[in-house]
Amino acid sequence: MVAFTNLTYSASSFVVRCCSMKENQHDHLNSNSNIRINGSAFRSPIKVESLSQTAEAAPTTLVENSQRQNIPTKKQLVDHHRQGLIVEGGVGYRQTVVIRSYEVGADKTATLESILNLLQETALNHVWMSGLLSDGFGATHGMMRNDLIWVVSRMQVLIDYYPIWGEVLEIDTWVGASGKNGMRRDWLIRSKATGRVFARATSTWVMMNRKTRRLSKMPEEVRDELTPWFIEKQAIQEDALEKIVKLDKEAKYMNSDLKPQRSDLDMNQHVNNVKYLRWMLETIPDQILESHQLYGIILEYRRECGSSDIVESLCEPEEDEIVLNGMLESNYCTNLFNGLSLASSSDIINGGGVLSYFEQRPIKYTHLLQAKGVKQNEEIVRGKTTWKKKGFTTCPFST
Repeated sequence: MVAFTNLTYSASSFVVRCCSMKENQHDHLNSNSNIRINGSAFRSPIKVESLSQTAEAAPTTLVENSQRQNIPTKKQLVDHHRQGLIVEGGVGYRQTVVIRSYEVGADKTATLESILNLLQETALNHVWMSGLLSDGFGATHGMMRNDLIWVVSRMQVLIDYYPIWGEVLEIDTWVGASGKNGMRRDWLIRSKATGRVFARATSTWVMMNRKTRRLSKMPEEVRDELTPWFIEKQAIQEDALEKIVKLDKEAKYMNSDLKPQRSDLDMNQHVNNVKYLRWMLETIPDQILESHQLYGIILEYRRECGSSDIVESLCEPEEDEIVLNGMLESNYCTNLFNGLSLASSSDIINGGGVLSYFEQRPIKYTHLLQAKGVKQNEEIVRGKTTWKKKGFTTCPFST
């Protein structure tokens, strides 16, 4: 997500060029200098030249990077390399993907982390084919001229059915307006073989100044770039956004002193969404992870997380966490049928009793990731996850 504008090299940087024994024999016999690798000194028949001496041969230039990437400068309809094409009247994007072996877990189904990565990849490929992509992480030419980058403010993913290893999927994605200064991006994942919709996702994006790290209004030139691509269609209908309460130190589950690794950072130099998800899932009880499958997740982003932050992950179950190891917690038994309709009461009776009914009900957790501070902690992400019993799924999404 960070644009590369200049390339600088330290004076101590070197390029090592291999030479023949004959070419280097004289230097090797008369030089008293040693080459030190991992603290060990040894003599070697190689010639070391400073980077400034071989600048003409260095391949890492902006021009050559542009040639290697071959970013389109105008709208493309088909991308054979990425198995993508423009749909929805010329403004939506569809990509065919295959679930790889490294994208599945022990049960041979795709992990949620893999699904989130596919959402990000197809979104970037959509911008790639639009002809609007600059050298930033999904940023348009107008955004780069204004030092702006995209940041996600909210994301929701609903998964009715997890794809399996080797399955071929079609992923559709499109964008639309979100208020005056934001953009909405939606996704739909379906089986290419059956057409069954596996998952839906929606997200809201805003712009941030790359230098000041503050949110920014959408410049008119950027609005002019994006508006022709907007579609008035939603993958997930939301009449009102579900509120996520802020947790405190009294949360039931907590994991402290989490430290981002270098590999967790994206091109904008902040922690990526997949890492947030992993930190959240680490606080879910093992019993739930073994017996349930993640059905839905909502993430509300409050601030970016950098490499120097120390993170704390908090988790609190909602009242539906009442069946653990086959036992009902006693504090839920008093008003068991309060608020249940006659239809749901009938389902309890006909479905095998109270325990069977509650085993099939989804379990929900509220999450909070916060950066630990000297005086006070700062919120990074609020989240909510919904879990369903393995082997029990809702009716599939309509196509």
